[in-house]
Amino acid sequence: MTENSYTPAQASAVAKLPLKAVQKLIDGRLIRPRRMRSGRETQRLLSPEQLVYLRLEAEGVRLLPLAARREVARTVVSKPEVHSIAVAGGSALVIEVEHARREVEQELKRLRKVQAMVVSDPEIMRGTPVFEGTRIPVELVAEMAAEGATVEEILAGYPALRREQVELAPLYVAAFPRRGRPAQRPWAKKKPVRITRQRRAVA
Repeated sequence: MTENSYTPAQASAVAKLPLKAVQKLIDGRLIRPRRMRSGRETQRLLSPEQLVYLRLEAEGVRLLPLAARREVARTVVSKPEVHSIAVAGGSALVIEVEHARREVEQELKRLRKVQAMVVSDPEIMRGTPVFEGTRIPVELVAEMAAEGATVEEILAGYPALRREQVELAPLYVAAFPRRGRPAQRPWAKKKPVRITRQRRAVA
């Protein structure tokens, strides 16, 4: 995640719109991300205004005719200060943009917060993203939550974690999916043990 630029996965997590839907909107040129070369790959990056439109899609704009959706997308992206949009110039249907903008801003704050909690060190779990000060993979916590474990149950097994870390783990995993995941994960199918926060070496 770079300042004011977001990958489709990050946009999906923040806007709460499935990644396939985000990619379909990009492929259909309903939203047009900025493209940036990174080595041999071309990365597609979306602006905060485009994230706001994606949030509107998640809230129901996707049900409108394509022409109306294009109109809303153009207005949201070209006029960041707009509060509402009257579809097709009428008053029967008004899109409340400000509410979606506030939701996106809140999710971006949560994403930045959890990003600051996570480290990736080749010497710790082979570079697997873990919560700072622990050897607890973020993905493990997110998987446990997805399988129905409550925050209290996860904290009981991993008291080194804070409630906020457990609550934000799914957001991090959705926004930063790992590439080339190994066939076997070292923590898979293992019962949680009471792992406490590591003491940091004092210089």
